[in-house]
Amino acid sequence: MSITEYNAVVAQRVDVASGLMILRVAPTGWSLPPFKAGQYTVLGLLGSARRAPFTDSEEPPADPAKLIRRAYSIASSSVESEYVEFYITLVRSGALTPRLFALGPGDALWLSPKVVGMFTMDQVPEGQNILLIATGTGIAPYMSMLRTHLSEIHQAKVAVVHGARHSWDLGYHAELQTMRRLCPRFAYVPIVSDPEEESVPWRGRTGFIHENLDGGDTRESLGFQPDPSDTHVFLCGNPLMIEGMLKLLAERGFREHTTREPGQVHLEKYW
Repeated sequence: MSITEYNAVVAQRVDVASGLMILRVAPTGWSLPPFKAGQYTVLGLLGSARRAPFTDSEEPPADPAKLIRRAYSIASSSVESEYVEFYITLVRSGALTPRLFALGPGDALWLSPKVVGMFTMDQVPEGQNILLIATGTGIAPYMSMLRTHLSEIHQAKVAVVHGARHSWDLGYHAELQTMRRLCPRFAYVPIVSDPEEESVPWRGRTGFIHENLDGGDTRESLGFQPDPSDTHVFLCGNPLMIEGMLKLLAERGFREHTTREPGQVHLEKYW
């Protein structure tokens, strides 16, 4: 593959924190396909692309002529047609993310023309409350869902619970706070797991997500009491968080959704 086969460029890069960035990618010479909020697509760079500084050396070196590809959830609204947005964490020993973190506005890369995935709100009946739980960059598909659908939800309530190690790792924090102020049916619960490392004392919730949702003040923090009769739950991110939440939700009567057996819990594991 030659460099001329790259079909997209970086439209914007926002560094959220060390090793965390929001990347907007625009197609060049073609149009983005229709997609549903919550779906994902694939980014790629050649093995010859340079790696960002302070990342691990690559052994063995990547084939310079081979395209390195990885799937990423889309964070932008499904009605956005100029670019797709991604929330990416740097894996210093990885093959692709060290190369993605070396990119800046105007740099070329490969963007798949296909968008796929079942992690959408298609299976949520109208009028059901929606609880979106994420760790780290698992917030990305929820941003697409909120940006696309939040203004359309008039009867049910929606809550986002986002866990990160530090407050500065809470991507989209300001935007989610704004949504909370503007939408009375929306709740946002950020949780920091290592508050002792904060330079300014963190006054919000601390610990692990499943611990916070196992208390008696769930209704107060979310705006509703999750119940399998009227709530669908989405889990995205760290498999350990997902495992803990699945256990807690099962104890409360929730069931994982599959194509064969419909349920109220939808999963997207990130590694």
